[in-house]
Amino acid sequence: MNVKRGSTTFLKVIIFLFGIAVLALCIWLPEIAVRDARVHPDTAYFLIPFLVCAYGFCIAFSVALYHAYKLLTYIEKNNAFSELSLKSLKIIKKCAFTVIFLILLGIVSLRVLAQVTDSDDAAGPTSLCLMGILATSILAAIVNALQKPLKNAQI
Repeated sequence: MNVKRGSTTFLKVIIFLFGIAVLALCIWLPEIAVRDARVHPDTAYFLIPFLVCAYGFCIAFSVALYHAYKLLTYIEKNNAFSELSLKSLKIIKKCAFTVIFLILLGIVSLRVLAQVTDSDDAAGPTSLCLMGILATSILAAIVNALQKPLKNAQI
């Protein structure tokens, strides 16, 4: 498999930029959450579950980015059909399912928060969460489709 080095380098740079964005989110997330808790003290008890879900999401996403980077390295070295590539794809798929689970927890938290505070319906954030689940599900399906030729090539 002859892959141009430029395309994998471009994808590695994109992955690196996503990693920097996730790191920035992890750094500023507590400050944002504390500021929101000060503004809305009646819902401050949702701070800890929100941070747990948000950091779990960031960790799972970062692990998936790391393994995508490793997969691109294997492709550059013409080891795309190796056991290491298959392991990376399995880990990426597990991270995708973890992200879906954490987004579902976020939806449940939003619904509980909307019921407890008798505030407006949380339809907007819920629809954004569902779009995130759709995008992550598509990624998991693509990874699953990529795993099948790798398994067949190793037999």
